[in-house]
Amino acid sequence: MARKPIPVIVLAGFLGSGKTTLLNHLLRASRGTRIGVIVNDFGSIEIDAMTVAGQLGDSTVSLGNGCLCCAVDASELDVFLDKLTRPAARLDVIVIEASGLAEPQELVRMLLASDNERVVYGGLVQVVDAAEFDATRERHPEIDRQLGIADLIVLNKADRIGEAGQLLRERITALAEGAAVMPATYGRIDPEVLFECRPRTERVGQLSFEDLRDDHDDGHDHEDHDGHLHAAYETVSFSSAGPLHPRRLLDFLDSRPDGLYRIKGFVDFGAADPHNRYAIHAVGRFLRFHPEPWPDGAERVTQLVLIGSGIDTGALLKQLEAARTAGPQDAPDEHSMWGVLRFVQEEEAAP
Repeated sequence: MARKPIPVIVLAGFLGSGKTTLLNHLLRASRGTRIGVIVNDFGSIEIDAMTVAGQLGDSTVSLGNGCLCCAVDASELDVFLDKLTRPAARLDVIVIEASGLAEPQELVRMLLASDNERVVYGGLVQVVDAAEFDATRERHPEIDRQLGIADLIVLNKADRIGEAGQLLRERITALAEGAAVMPATYGRIDPEVLFECRPRTERVGQLSFEDLRDDHDDGHDHEDHDGHLHAAYETVSFSSAGPLHPRRLLDFLDSRPDGLYRIKGFVDFGAADPHNRYAIHAVGRFLRFHPEPWPDGAERVTQLVLIGSGIDTGALLKQLEAARTAGPQDAPDEHSMWGVLRFVQEEEAAP
């Protein structure tokens, strides 16, 4: 069976917003997930592992768990994607940390135009410094445009503005035309919000960032913070033994609330496509479906996990229940999948 494409997430934000802090946190909290990282600011990856990886060269860091960090020029993006997606690397996800002065829209365009068939665009995450937002906006008015194209906005350093945080969150939500805005402190967000994590017991490779942290203790109890990230979010599980109607599911996805950061799982569309189940991946307003044949003997059910904050879980479940196909009289017509297929990569949509 062919390997699934590797999602590539663009991590953007102006200088000082906390992109590298967030990226370092993701690497520390990866729980065995193999993360490739492309960085176009030389030396911006700080991880404790630098003492181990420095021997491999100034611009390339390669560790046994598959993490690879490169200082790159954007024009070399495909070169590094080819390097990161080679089968031997066995990566689960790639994160591109854009320069603080980079134009994230250009990186997104490059990714969408990439000839590398082993990657799939995974969304644009914009990091904002909550304490310096107005000053940053004055210096860089283009931030309004960048917020407008972001799929998820991380409002970092939210602890520094206290009760004013909610008002700022509402302002940014309006500027971002409804994109999800996630408050954070020290860049600590649950990796599950952005990508699928390997089970902690599934370890691949010889070295992990957890191992390096143990060897180079910096005096901070990161594990305690990482282990309690779930306390900031709510998780909703939905399961349906009957298929979902494609149009009604898309209606639900089009109207999902601001606090709903992530949706993942598998969808059964029944007679609309009896041969495939559809993996769904949504981060903020970014949405992607990936059709794949039903495994032999697999129970044909829809199983979804929704992650958010301040969400009405009962209302979400009620909306998903309403997306079920009610019976033969409610069977989707031949055009009902067109909306879903808009969110499937062209080469993946082919039979």
